[in-house]
Amino acid sequence: MKLFGSTTPRPVGQTSASARGAGSARARGMGNDPVCLQCGMVVAGTNVTFCRRCGLPIGAAPRAEAELPTCLICYASVDDDGRIPSLRQPALRVDLVAHTFEHEQFPVGDDEFLESMRQGDMIRIGRWQAPFDLVRRYLVTGALDGGRRRSYEHSVIVTAMSQLKRWGPETEIFGDQAEWQAARQAVTDLLERFHQGSRARG
Repeated sequence: MKLFGSTTPRPVGQTSASARGAGSARARGMGNDPVCLQCGMVVAGTNVTFCRRCGLPIGAAPRAEAELPTCLICYASVDDDGRIPSLRQPALRVDLVAHTFEHEQFPVGDDEFLESMRQGDMIRIGRWQAPFDLVRRYLVTGALDGGRRRSYEHSVIVTAMSQLKRWGPETEIFGDQAEWQAARQAVTDLLERFHQGSRARG
């Protein structure tokens, strides 16, 4: 009886890039390998019975106090059973590896275009720069990471995303500035261009 799973981690964590997440799932096959539902580790074979990382039986639901894994591509977390609705068949529940692989058919947006604007950990939008991961999360989910956002309040793009989230693209803002208006328009244009990728494939 084998007790340990593979040391190859699943595509869950804090860094976000569609290519990295989908590439990791593709490297492991079609997402059919046994998976620990708590930590996302793909096990070494069908005769493995326990996860090496967290000690749970393979296929068991995560512990109540466990931090649930999150998709690198769409930022969705699995539910308490360690699974998430399938993108292909919503009535079917799949583990996060299978879900990540499904993003090949159901992309959240045009990540190739977004990567072409990337400069290291930053993204250039017009004449401004902002943290790439923060911008991508906003484009995918419409949300800003509150903790990290406070560290980047000096960024015109982060200010523009915050204003768009709070008031939308059409609202007149008291004390508005031309720089903010231009940045909001740049973010709005990028949002539209990014989501053309999901409409083209979806």
